[in-house]
Amino acid sequence: MKINYYPETDSLYIDLSEKASSESKEISEGIVLDYDSEGNLVGIDIDNASKKVQLKELSLKKLPIDIYSAA
Repeated sequence: MKINYYPETDSLYIDLSEKASSESKEISEGIVLDYDSEGNLVGIDIDNASKKVQLKELSLKKLPIDIYSAA
């Protein structure tokens, strides 16, 4: 999973899978879910993210993974 913030457009994209998106559905104003060809959720796009998401803090709990950080 990758989380990317694009300050030039104030958008946040949460990439849940390496699979390509083949369909997108806007579920709320400025929130789009991307699905692969099998109907699996592969990404979440959030427009105007600074108004919808608390961007200053990211908390990960009880994930069975190694955590990599990039600034």
